[in-house]
Amino acid sequence: MMAEDMRLPVDIDAHPVVQAAKAIEPTLRRYKEEIEREQRLPPALVEEMREAGFYRLLIPRAYGGLESDPLTFLRVGELLAEGCGSVGWNIANNSIGQLVVLGLPQEGTDEIYGKGPVNLAGTAVQGGGKAVEVEGGYRVSGRWQFGSGSNEAVWMLGSFQVIGDDGEPVARPDGTGSYWRAVFKRSEIEIVPGSWDVSGLRGTGSFDWTVKDAFLPKRRVMVHAGAPLDNQWNRWPSVTYQLPAQCWVGPHHSSVITGLARAGIDALIELAGGKQPRGRPTGLLCDNPQVQDAVGRADAILNAGRAYRTAMITELWDTIAAGKETTLEQRARCRLAATYAADSARQAMDLMYRAGGSTSFKRESRLAECWRDLHTVGQTVTLAPEWYPLGGRVYLGIDPGSRMR
Repeated sequence: MMAEDMRLPVDIDAHPVVQAAKAIEPTLRRYKEEIEREQRLPPALVEEMREAGFYRLLIPRAYGGLESDPLTFLRVGELLAEGCGSVGWNIANNSIGQLVVLGLPQEGTDEIYGKGPVNLAGTAVQGGGKAVEVEGGYRVSGRWQFGSGSNEAVWMLGSFQVIGDDGEPVARPDGTGSYWRAVFKRSEIEIVPGSWDVSGLRGTGSFDWTVKDAFLPKRRVMVHAGAPLDNQWNRWPSVTYQLPAQCWVGPHHSSVITGLARAGIDALIELAGGKQPRGRPTGLLCDNPQVQDAVGRADAILNAGRAYRTAMITELWDTIAAGKETTLEQRARCRLAATYAADSARQAMDLMYRAGGSTSFKRESRLAECWRDLHTVGQTVTLAPEWYPLGGRVYLGIDPGSRMR
């Protein structure tokens, strides 16, 4: 590895792809209503985002990708979420799918990325498909949830079990489970209309999707390792691909929620400079000492969570760059830092929502938009409060189970 690949950038915001994420915010705001209404990203926007590099953040340079470090990746997701929560979510979510796909056999990654980076959607969570083994691969049918960005994708990631003659799942030869991960062609799947009827992140288009008796060659199949995920892509060079999954899974959704909280703070600041609250003859909302206190607290709370997340990812990066192995305690803290940053974002957003008064619950208001999207992100399992006791078990010397390796 080259020396520059061993170091994190000194100024993340100076990176060209981060600058592009900042520059595209006005465009995201112009498309916001269409994204919400159509529950997908408009093709013209997708093309602009592709040109900016957002769909190749975690793909190796050997395939024309950017091979981004995690802090640059998270900053891009955060900034895109500030412009539109659905866009930030899809880029964060689908980038992790692209990373997971790097665990396929070389023949499989060459098929998917050999002609350059492509959009990918789907889910890395176990379940959804059933298959029978046939010559050269499998015949798969199933239904999967949360196909975020499937309308923009070329490939879809899902998992399946092989069913034996007795109708039961067949264990893998290594005896570690029965699930396999697979990558399907987008043309082989069908989106289930009406299956994404939600209050927030409507534009992600996270519809259920189905496959019926599709042939899946073995080159596009890999072991479904980990609960929820292990690094299966570490054959690729650079520190980026040697990092444990805790630097990616959890932090990726955390970046979306912290970006939305920042947008919420900015929305309240803009509102407070022009709104005269009802029942008060003089003075703007910004003149209220309670509102001033809420803005100060929200900014401090949000940035405390972001700083913890950055510090832990940096620590794990430096450990790997020094040629050492990360410890279970380090990985636990990285995982908890993502959850804590998300909880900090919730607190900051709730302060802003309350300070906005009746404006906050008006559907068309920016505060309402941020609150809906943020709390939808906050419900994902990757940011759930159950990660705290798992981390606590690690520190107490108790086996945390397979979810916190």
